[in-house]
Amino acid sequence: MKLYQPPREIVRKLKYLLKIRQRLVNTRRRLKTPIQEAEEFVNSSLVKTEKKLLQPILTQVDLKIEQIEEQIKQLIKQDAELKRLYSLVSSVSGVGLIISTHMIVASNEFKTIQDPKKMACHCGVAPFAHTSGKSIRGKAKVSHLADKDLKWILHMGAMSAILSHNELQDYYHRKVAEGKNEMAVLNAIRNKIIHRIFACVHQNRKYEKNYIRMVA
Repeated sequence: MKLYQPPREIVRKLKYLLKIRQRLVNTRRRLKTPIQEAEEFVNSSLVKTEKKLLQPILTQVDLKIEQIEEQIKQLIKQDAELKRLYSLVSSVSGVGLIISTHMIVASNEFKTIQDPKKMACHCGVAPFAHTSGKSIRGKAKVSHLADKDLKWILHMGAMSAILSHNELQDYYHRKVAEGKNEMAVLNAIRNKIIHRIFACVHQNRKYEKNYIRMVA
């Protein structure tokens, strides 16, 4: 057993800022989605009126999100350990400021959660088989207790990764061509991102596409 290490004050601040940012992102999504849906079947003049009414609010929301992200960057810059972890985590393809910060906070600087498999469970990326005794019934499902915000952010990271020309994009197209379900492949990519993040942190090195482990 290991003694619990409470998050440092600066990590708690990061967590608080991430929560505020997520609320703003959710607000932006709730405002934008009805407009996008209305464009398909509502009179165009009404849609224009709605956009005109909501645009000032959306502009302010975007501005606040940018300000919070800047505060997050400044907190990371002023702390040596956070800066070190961020440089390692963000070196992985598909991982930017928000995923990096979420992973650092969720794992308590990789002290509370040290195993990538546990992190995959935490954010709902690792599916579990539905079992009853010795039998397995139905499709594997993720836990309903998972961190859904982190799962969504990792999903966006996976989408970003497959849009860039890299090995994850090649992996995605190869598996889809083999007949694999697209969402299942994206979930596998989320898992790969998590494992690469933890590998970089454990080995204290930035991600290298063609890295070859040296055998002692």
